[in-house]
Amino acid sequence: MLTDDFDFELPRALIAQRPIEPRDAARLLEVGARLVDRHVHDLPGLLRAGDLLVVNDTRVIPARLTGRRGEARIEVTLHQRRGPADWLAFARPTRRLKPGDTIRFADDLAAEVTDKREAGEVALRFETPDLDAALERYGVMPLPPYIERPREGDAADRTDYQTVYATHRGAVAAPTAGLHFTEGLLGAIEAAGIGIARVTLHVGAGTFLPVKAKRVADHRMHAEWGRIDAQTAERIQDTHDAGGRIVAAGTTSLRLLESASPAPGRIEAFEGETDIFITPGYKFRMVDLLLTNFHLPRSTLFMLVAAFSGLERMKAAYAHAIANHYRFYSYGDACLLHRADAP
Repeated sequence: MLTDDFDFELPRALIAQRPIEPRDAARLLEVGARLVDRHVHDLPGLLRAGDLLVVNDTRVIPARLTGRRGEARIEVTLHQRRGPADWLAFARPTRRLKPGDTIRFADDLAAEVTDKREAGEVALRFETPDLDAALERYGVMPLPPYIERPREGDAADRTDYQTVYATHRGAVAAPTAGLHFTEGLLGAIEAAGIGIARVTLHVGAGTFLPVKAKRVADHRMHAEWGRIDAQTAERIQDTHDAGGRIVAAGTTSLRLLESASPAPGRIEAFEGETDIFITPGYKFRMVDLLLTNFHLPRSTLFMLVAAFSGLERMKAAYAHAIANHYRFYSYGDACLLHRADAP
């Protein structure tokens, strides 16, 4: 497969710069045998009693920092934690950065460059007794580049770019399908007999990287840390065995569920890194329905939804969404995808 196969034209005016209020008022395109225009607050009637909605409860940290190495200004976006004080990060500019350099972000926050990698990636070791607190003081929410904000960030994004059930700190990108949920909608889902289970996948900044390789198979996925505890895995397994559908809220939940599934219809507890790369031809083992936002052209996420619902069906869905002025990307509208092989 070629990356060009996953390209499409998107008018810039359709890229959402702010979330809609209330969150569950966003539009929802149901993609199955036909396309149906709905809203996110319709979900309790679209799912069935006995289904299980699986959400990603990761919490986004203010992972974007601006500092100096000597007189040079350096921007850093953390993307993967490697230890209590160690992070992999994307930095710019990196041309003159080298191991042993110190980047100072504030009087009480600095980091040593311990390694320099490809594509602007560096390894950093922070010098502070409480890095989480320092990030809250000096960091900016790591919004994707297509959302335009001043360099110092926007206070509203501290809430807007966080799900209502965000719990475990560590993500540097939001699981954006989850941004559509409100406490009221979650309550309505449970009242309809639909279960809600939580898993954790710390989304990395690599999710924003375009696929630059000409051949899809040549793209390298960045690894992300995830966890499904034994009790949650048992609940997912029981739902599947009882004939309920497993509904992934977002591609991050789906990727973790598929990483924890050793065989069709089976799931196990999981803790560790996953770099699963799902493209057309992949045989899904556990997920039956996918709630997700509209993704970038030529992205790994558009490749994933094409694998889930079929490339031609997704191209038709995106064409419909563009023609009907759906809002795209992180703060945009959503779609509910049925598997291409669903009966």
